[in-house]
Amino acid sequence: MARKPNYRFERSERDKAKAAKKAEKLALKAEKSEPQEGETEQETGESGGESSAE
Repeated sequence: MARKPNYRFERSERDKAKAAKKAEKLALKAEKSEPQEGETEQETGESGGESSAE
């Protein structure tokens, strides 16, 4: 005998999985868009030199 379908539960499980995947993608995108430590130090050093020259 086949089980009785529980559409609401199945839908909520799919939605949870979709939301988790989307959150993971956004986290990776945000991490990728943040400047790396080496780049930030170089930019700060350059701009610091310009402000002291003025």
